[in-house]
Amino acid sequence: MIRLGRVLHISPNRNIIVKAENLPRLGETVVDENLKPIGEIFDIFGPVSSPYVAVKPKISKPESLMDRMVYILPLKKKGEK
Repeated sequence: MIRLGRVLHISPNRNIIVKAENLPRLGETVVDENLKPIGEIFDIFGPVSSPYVAVKPKISKPESLMDRMVYILPLKKKGEK
């Protein structure tokens, strides 16, 4: 589990916007501190030195994550089980 960053806000189209501390890969699973999956990374934007991440939520109330820290579960590399 790798710390992704803090949830800043929910976009008008209901995506979770995170200020990234570590650069993730598209498609990685985002989880909360209890390892509960909350969504999947589908966009990385902003300056290279200070990127933002858009997460497509898989939960019904993404507003509950406001100002909370979220984490990523890295994708397994090809050949890993």
